[in-house]
Amino acid sequence: MSIPSWSLDLISGLPHQTRAHWQADLERAIALQPHHLSVYDLTIESGTVFERRYAPGAAPLPPEATTADMYRLAQARLTAAGYSHYEISNYAQPGHQCRHNRVYWENRPYYGFGMAATSYTDNQRLGRPRTTHAYQQWVAAYEQGHRQDCAPTPLGEQCLDQLMLGLRLAEGIALSALAERFGKGVVAVLQRVLAPFIDQGWVVIDPAPTARIRLSDPEGFLFSNQVLAAIFEAEPELETGLNPGPTQTRSLPSGKNLVG
Repeated sequence: MSIPSWSLDLISGLPHQTRAHWQADLERAIALQPHHLSVYDLTIESGTVFERRYAPGAAPLPPEATTADMYRLAQARLTAAGYSHYEISNYAQPGHQCRHNRVYWENRPYYGFGMAATSYTDNQRLGRPRTTHAYQQWVAAYEQGHRQDCAPTPLGEQCLDQLMLGLRLAEGIALSALAERFGKGVVAVLQRVLAPFIDQGWVVIDPAPTARIRLSDPEGFLFSNQVLAAIFEAEPELETGLNPGPTQTRSLPSGKNLVG
């Protein structure tokens, strides 16, 4: 029985991994013909045993320049094999983009159920307790009529979320949608803040009628952290251009950025 749609995850920047190893991994993955591929750069989490054994840039981990080259190689090889690079870390054959994750990247509301689950509905982000005991206490309180109330997410935070999530996608964000939801002043500030990255070729603003702002592939995706850091640093300027009005949806980020 054939599987109608399946995905394969690859990790670059592993201990002792070389560019040749990575290229061989890519070729083996392509030969398997998965409908979807997620390609991640190794992240060393703070406070873990792995962090104590390996430090970024220290042997046997490949240096950052090598992992950046691995990202470029993956983009070149997978797109040549017919995969669309539709999100920073994700590639898909036609009709096989991840519908689940696109809910997050498109900043749409969603439900989460169970311990440690997070939902976004009615302009509120709701998180459930992360331990069994605390979750059991929460369920007991809920059964007794104690409900968890959360304040709507401020419009400025919604704007940052929209930019942080939407710029992960290859199509980026329509400037008309940004202006309608957050105000034309936000678009003007954004264009000014991102001007240096446009000059570097990391950010692209497509002309009308498309009029979308997006990260270039692969360099803009590769250095997305720098672009997003500049946007967050400009939060006070962005808030001066906001339209007053009711808050709207906010959701949690999904996935990870790569180098930067």
